[in-house]
Amino acid sequence: MPANPRSGTSSYAGGVSRWTGTWLSGPGAALDRADGPVRYRGERLGAPERGLGSVASNGVRLGALFIDLVLSSLVTSLFIRPDYDDPTQMWRFNYWSGLVWLLITAVGVSLAGFTPGKALLGLRVVRMDGTALVGPFRAIPRTVLIALIIPAVITDRDGRGLHDRLLGTIVLRTR
Repeated sequence: MPANPRSGTSSYAGGVSRWTGTWLSGPGAALDRADGPVRYRGERLGAPERGLGSVASNGVRLGALFIDLVLSSLVTSLFIRPDYDDPTQMWRFNYWSGLVWLLITAVGVSLAGFTPGKALLGLRVVRMDGTALVGPFRAIPRTVLIALIIPAVITDRDGRGLHDRLLGTIVLRTR
């Protein structure tokens, strides 16, 4: 029997519904049938496939996060010397390092749209509505959601993390 485009299911000869394809094929499988396949990240948003203004890949975004985490650890080590033998001292160092990362990320994205890691790798956080600055009311919750890890890992077909979708932002390439 023919496929039902609304539900994404098809029937076998015995009348058994084939529903496994909508969830075993991945989270976007059912949506691909409804809207058609997506050739590249950001196509539905009108972003170019490559270069300036294209949606940043997860690998480059992860690289920028790594650079920012290393920078925050270096800044923290200027003020607090970690004692590697005492676990309570390491916990304190990691706590302060995390707070420095939160500050660097929230302030950087709020005022300029990028962090030092994003600037080095040619990335910028922009608002979907076209407003020039992300602002603190979007940057601070976005940073907290990144710290929770899970919202940043869940991405859609356009390459936007759940944190970006919730706050109306996207990470684009600047070069």
